[in-house]
Amino acid sequence: MRVLPRPVIGLSTYRETARWGVWTEVADLLSATYTRSVEAAGGTVVLLPPQAQGAEALVGRVDGLIISGGADVDPLRYGEEAGPHTYTRPDRDAWELALLDAARDRGVPTLGICRGMQLLAVHGGGRLEQHLPDVVGHTEHGPDGDAYGWTSVRTVPGSMVATMVGESMQVSCHHHQAVVSHPGFDVSAHAADGTVEAIEDPAAGYRVGVQWHPESGDDHGLFAGLVGAAARAAA
Repeated sequence: MRVLPRPVIGLSTYRETARWGVWTEVADLLSATYTRSVEAAGGTVVLLPPQAQGAEALVGRVDGLIISGGADVDPLRYGEEAGPHTYTRPDRDAWELALLDAARDRGVPTLGICRGMQLLAVHGGGRLEQHLPDVVGHTEHGPDGDAYGWTSVRTVPGSMVATMVGESMQVSCHHHQAVVSHPGFDVSAHAADGTVEAIEDPAAGYRVGVQWHPESGDDHGLFAGLVGAAARAAA
């Protein structure tokens, strides 16, 4: 039986002021829950912090890509002014959109998580709802503070996401924005209030976005799917 090599998965990172030891500085960082989830699925991790250039070269050296959670996508990217609840990181937008350009052109398996799903939609020409509580009337998707919310998700039968996570599940989430339009993607999961919870590109082998945080719960199917697709592509 042939054993496939461990694929290399690139993960985008935050760039925030952080404190460790005696230092308080701007740092490139990512929760270890992301890297541990990829490692548990059989992948090897490399972090891809925001940079001014080099996205194409780096994507050419990884077998899979994850666009991680974080700040809101700049509404100027989809033709709107920022609302009062919107906070952005333009350096991340530029870098991660360049990563997505390169991944699409090279056919690199890609998973967008929370902000990452929203960026996938915007990258394809889509639009976001800037403050979801104004639409659904509750804050279940993004409670205050550092706690995750929990919401019920139902997948679309026959979708790629359904094959990885099942028909329905409770997922952890922390977002106040949502995907409204998503050219080039099919919706593959909804929340009970109608919020789009997952999208996938039917023309790609693995190009998936989910609004929830699978790295924070017991949902490992998405990481296993990404790592498996990356291993096959690498082979």
